[in-house]
Amino acid sequence: MKNNLFENIPEKLPEELFETLLASGDIKIERIVSHGHTTTEGEWYDQSLDEWVLLLSGSAVLEFDGGKESVSLKPGDYILLPAGLRHRVARTESGADSVWLAIHFNHSA
Repeated sequence: MKNNLFENIPEKLPEELFETLLASGDIKIERIVSHGHTTTEGEWYDQSLDEWVLLLSGSAVLEFDGGKESVSLKPGDYILLPAGLRHRVARTESGADSVWLAIHFNHSA
């Protein structure tokens, strides 16, 4: 069945949209859609799996715990977030959808 990452995005997104596209064993592929969303101040993602994430549209800024330099992302930029790296979304574009493709996996498997 054919699908499109840029279609079927709700007009209003009160929260970020996380949609699992495929899950098998230690691999999960998801579409994330942000529209001005950020991670709540003081909260961090601290995941047990590695995450490779590609920003397909929009823009975003990721911050990291421990004073590591933040990273600005534009369409086409991707980053590997190793398991246990505490990070948060500090900014996403408010005037457009920021569409992400995220692949979660167990690197040691």
